[in-house]
Amino acid sequence: MKKAVFLLIAITLICTSIYYDINIYRGEYTPVFMERSELERSVFYVAQGRELENTGKIYYKAPYIFVNERYKGVHVIDNTIPADPRNIGFIVAPGCIDIAVKGNVMYIDNAVDLVAFDLDSKQVTHREKNVFPEPIAPNGDYYSSRYDRPSNDAVLVGWKKSDY
Repeated sequence: MKKAVFLLIAITLICTSIYYDINIYRGEYTPVFMERSELERSVFYVAQGRELENTGKIYYKAPYIFVNERYKGVHVIDNTIPADPRNIGFIVAPGCIDIAVKGNVMYIDNAVDLVAFDLDSKQVTHREKNVFPEPIAPNGDYYSSRYDRPSNDAVLVGWKKSDY
């Protein structure tokens, strides 16, 4: 009988600690919104590199390396001299998770929209609205009604880690 009680307590403690560890590991995230009108003006080029922090996909198109910064945009790295790559610019694109390049056009997901960005003129040349679903939080959560959307025109552009 004592072994059964001990075993039950041990299993309970193990299961509780596993649940606690998983939730600590997963973390909690809150959505970041942007008004649709602001989103449509949000993609632009900055001729100054930024520090790489939360990187995602990498794309190479000679002589440049493009590195996605999750939910923020794309780093532009000049790789003309491979022994000395230079971080020369950043394409701001809120909600960006993925990129592709064909010719001189970079295709960027700007939250739920697909944007064509001309690499020569450094301008948006086309936008297709509502092509993608809203981004999922890094811990796998989807947006739900437990968060208040600021307005009917607000678009989910990313997630930030909660402070607790």
